[in-house]
Amino acid sequence: MDLGIKDRVAVITGASGGMGLESAKLLAREGVKLVLSDLDGDQLDAAAKGIDGECTTVVADLGSAPGAEKIAEATKRQGGCDILVHTAGITGEKGDPLEMSEQAWQDAWDTDFMSGVRMARALVPQMVDKGWGRVVYITSENAVQPYPDEAVYNAAKAALLNFTKCLSLGYAERGVLVNAVSPAFIESPMTDGMMDKRSDEMGVSKEEAIRTFLEEERPYLKLKRRGRVEEVAPVIAFLCSELASFVTGAAYRVDGGSVGAMNL
Repeated sequence: MDLGIKDRVAVITGASGGMGLESAKLLAREGVKLVLSDLDGDQLDAAAKGIDGECTTVVADLGSAPGAEKIAEATKRQGGCDILVHTAGITGEKGDPLEMSEQAWQDAWDTDFMSGVRMARALVPQMVDKGWGRVVYITSENAVQPYPDEAVYNAAKAALLNFTKCLSLGYAERGVLVNAVSPAFIESPMTDGMMDKRSDEMGVSKEEAIRTFLEEERPYLKLKRRGRVEEVAPVIAFLCSELASFVTGAAYRVDGGSVGAMNL
């Protein structure tokens, strides 16, 4: 299927693995020129070598403004940014929300929310100049169905989802369409870490840790498994495309039914 985005320039954050890397592979197949960003240069370079297409890498920390500005400079050398896929994020500390430290809240806020704001500030003006743009933020089921021990993550992702709608309202008439994809419990370094920790704490296998987690913590996830990045990336790629030219301010759930309510 032709997505109509050949030769567009796409920035993908959190691109060294998981949904970021899989999205990069799909967009590369469509002839998109890629600017990939992450924290670890070695991992990023290794990821780029597995992509069949034009690819630039930028090591950047999006926990502060200079990281986003560094990426923006790289896109200017490519002729300006057309597409932003923002997958960078952390789970943050877990526990009683009243016992979370100031730093725990700040870390999640900077990485899961403010990084998205910084990337928009850096790249959306380039899209406006071109009269065409796509922004896809990766939020989470937690944005609309929070869990009590994940409060710092819940709050930051809910803010990012709200920001997605705000940005979409202000920039659709300037040619920039802004949407969110909300995955749940996807096979990724993030959930691997969660399940490895649960496995160690319970003294059980990783498979058993996953099974009991689904049973106890995700009762609406009726598919009874983790999702795969290959099941999320096509939704992201669609929202980056010409095929999504009448979609803005939307949140697409790829969650196996994990959220126990209709997406109204």
